[in-house]
Amino acid sequence: MTPAAVPVSASGPQAAAVPVPVTGPESAGTMNLDAMLADLEELVLCESFSADHQAVAASAATVAAQGTHHLGAAPEILVIGGVTHLRWTFGEPRVLLVGHHDTVWPMGSLATHPWSVVNGIARGPGVFDMKTGLVQMFHALRSLPTLDGIRVLITGDEELGSPTSRELVEESAKGCVAAFVLEASADGGALKTARKGVSEYEIEVRGRAAHSGLEPEKGVNAAIEAAHQVLAISRLGDLVNEELSVSHGPDATTVTPTLLRAGTAVNTVPPRASISVDVRVPDAAAQRRVDELIRCLPVHTPGARLSVSGGPNRAPLEATSSAGLFARAPGPHRPVASAGRR
Repeated sequence: MTPAAVPVSASGPQAAAVPVPVTGPESAGTMNLDAMLADLEELVLCESFSADHQAVAASAATVAAQGTHHLGAAPEILVIGGVTHLRWTFGEPRVLLVGHHDTVWPMGSLATHPWSVVNGIARGPGVFDMKTGLVQMFHALRSLPTLDGIRVLITGDEELGSPTSRELVEESAKGCVAAFVLEASADGGALKTARKGVSEYEIEVRGRAAHSGLEPEKGVNAAIEAAHQVLAISRLGDLVNEELSVSHGPDATTVTPTLLRAGTAVNTVPPRASISVDVRVPDAAAQRRVDELIRCLPVHTPGARLSVSGGPNRAPLEATSSAGLFARAPGPHRPVASAGRR
């Protein structure tokens, strides 16, 4: 849900483009750019690195004050696991607007990436992801004749994978018929109507230690077994795509070994190894199939043992789920799918 008068586009990792200025009172068709930039500057200058709970709390207070000003009501302030989240509810909620105020930028990033607006481009930590979206949301809601039926949720740990807010998001969405995420649009202003699901796995390999110089034959090399597994895991995406008749491209399933750890000492046959695996899937069928294959990986090294932990972390948003809502979108928007985050 991006107001037509305030399009956003990327120009570097921390940039968001701003439109030709409009002035006057805000309505459904116009936005006051000067006021929006002032609000954005205030949010950007309040740094909110996800790992710094004190900074996130200060940011929440700033966002809450802006929201109270524009919406005419103070939010619920929800602190879960030390992380501060905000929620506004107007009447019986039917539409959920979701955003986050934390960023990936460490404290002090303003020193190297200061707030600026030059040649129509706003820059600063968190401008693109996603403080501009929060400002757009507040100003768009302010232009509505009524807020009845709207719920707004702004979380403080999205960049970490929503460890304390996932259940809050799910609970806030109950009973709603539509949800809009206020992160930036895709290139050209395309609306994201589909999103890949995410699965995360940890493969643990157990071998047996032995002195690598005196009696290596008595050991079971977990590193060698892990190497076999990395190659096998890297082929799973192609296998699932072939089984489900999906060609390579944005709709393809990807299974990627990411972190590999092994060994205890340079003169010891590695008794342990581990592999982290990132999975992105376009639909539930692919997510189930990858899960089946990972849990049935065969052992290649005699004496080695495998254990698998993890699994589906985020279900995919399939295009069919949002087709009806997208059909109601005014203007010449085009849909686009998005890879899952994290």
